[in-house]
Amino acid sequence: MDNRLFFLINMVQRRMFNYADKACEEQLNASVSQMSALLYIAQHPGCFQKEIAAALALNKPAVTGLLGRMESNGLIQRTPSTEDARAMCLYPTESGNAKVEAIKPMITDLNLLIAEGFSDAEIKVVLRFLNTMMQRF
Repeated sequence: MDNRLFFLINMVQRRMFNYADKACEEQLNASVSQMSALLYIAQHPGCFQKEIAAALALNKPAVTGLLGRMESNGLIQRTPSTEDARAMCLYPTESGNAKVEAIKPMITDLNLLIAEGFSDAEIKVVLRFLNTMMQRF
């Protein structure tokens, strides 16, 4: 068994991301990054680009490109902010909302796959570990 925590966490993150990205592309014709942003926008209608950047830990140019592709694909719409003339509020489109509903069972299935073979107590330890690492770093 490999005991290199940092290496394993990095490799698992990459494999899980690629697995989820492939499933999203095949089933929803959208990337996992687009779906992550869309889920945030659906939960926070009218949010700003900087909120997406913070939520997904992406830089400004990456978010600009991501949202541009999402708008081109008909997943979101941008509306000028009434609070800040320079900002745009983000909203899911009807198509975007349909994809949000379509991904929910996929997320449930992925979480079940991740937890498969582990007891509830073991999953609680994993969750505690991951949440601690999020706070620590």
